[in-house]
Amino acid sequence: MKAWITAIILAVAAATAFFIPREDFDYYILSLSWTPSWCAEAGDARGAAQCEAGRGYGFTLHGLWPQYERGGWPADCSSQSEPPTRAATAAMVDIMGDAGLAAYEWRKHGTCTGLSPQDYFKASRQAYDSIVRPASLRQRAGSGHANPSDIEAAFLKANPGLAPDQITVTCKSNRIQEVRICLTKDLRWRDCAADARRDCSTSGAGFQPVR
Repeated sequence: MKAWITAIILAVAAATAFFIPREDFDYYILSLSWTPSWCAEAGDARGAAQCEAGRGYGFTLHGLWPQYERGGWPADCSSQSEPPTRAATAAMVDIMGDAGLAAYEWRKHGTCTGLSPQDYFKASRQAYDSIVRPASLRQRAGSGHANPSDIEAAFLKANPGLAPDQITVTCKSNRIQEVRICLTKDLRWRDCAADARRDCSTSGAGFQPVR
């Protein structure tokens, strides 16, 4: 009898542990994607709606990602929350470009924050709105090329108090890919951990115009 009771207790404890959300991260990365680069890289081939002419997407929200101070990040965590509704993901299209991306970001990253989908999307929007995306960069993109250092400088100028160690610019396929900004859990700017400070090193990269 005692062995049977012990087995039940252990099974319940294991099941409960599986559903404990991963909140043991240290900070966030706010990832802003330059949509025209993504369209040139993958979106056009997929027929993505946000790549259609006239949509006007520039820096959109890729995601709000939990990170570890020592490097790396949690992903695809268990969660007691119900998945986000279609209405909830559709409500993110104005800043993310695609409802499917919103659903994916919740599954991969939001489940590791301890937040509900509603609160995760609310935090993501708050983080996105806290950063001024320089209008001058939309004009600069008309030339088709930019130095990553100039992209970073424009963000620093447009966001007084933001420091160089709190932002990085990434490239992919020799195109400006993303601007990433490090945030505390309460969404204040902070220095990035060493593994997140990987600026694009090219002297010039493709910077496709807004469509």
